[in-house]
Order: sequence, then C-alpha cells, then structure tokens
Amino acid sequence: FAMQYMLMCCFDEALWEALPEASRDAVMDDYRALVQELVASGHYRGGARLQPVASSTTLREQNGEVVMLDGPFAEAREQLGGFHVVECRDLDEALALARRIPPLRVGGAVEVRPVDPAYRL
Repeated sequence: FAMQYMLMCCFDEALWEALPEASRDAVMDDYRALVQELVASGHYRGGARLQPVASSTTLREQNGEVVMLDGPFAEAREQLGGFHVVECRDLDEALALARRIPPLRVGGAVEVRPVDPAYRL
C-alpha cells in the first residue's frame, strides 16, 4: 500500500433517526464487520463515529478574536457522521472500499479524499 485516503461518511441525521431501530442496528452491525475486515486486510489506519452535529463547537476568527459557536460550521442537510483513514494502492481501490460502507444503502454519502503525503503525521 502506498497512499492514504480519508473516507468521510455523511448522512442526514433526521433521516437516520427516522429509520426503524432494527434497520439502524443492521447497518451498524454490517459497519462493525466491514471495519474488522479492513483491519484484518491491513487497509485500516483509523477512524471513528462522531457524536450528533448538535454536540459540535465551531471556532472562527472575527476581527482578530476567536469566537466559539455551538453547532456545525455550516448549514447543510448532510452532516459528517464519521470517518475512516485507509491505505490503498490507488484511488480505485479506495473507491472500492468506500462503496462497501453500509450507510450508503440508507441515503448516506461517502467523500473519498487523498491524504496529502507531505503533511501526513
């Protein structure tokens, strides 16, 4: 593996909450299985599920002062719900892994973006 990619998992929180609990549980069971598979294959470098967007705090600078705001940095229908960093041979392999992320089947979206190797920690 040579390149790292961030898979940013976005979904509409209201849509997610409207799903029956059994459906949400099935998606999350499939999610856990996928992450275990990615760890076993050596692709997985890290990730996490995030708390709801209402729990976020955003920092901005205004007139030379840092201002803290409750909530997300932008108004959007879909919110970042979690992320994964995977290591792959190329973008095609990263996209193949992203296609398997379970929330896609219930209206989610996954943004795949290369990690800049010059700034990788």
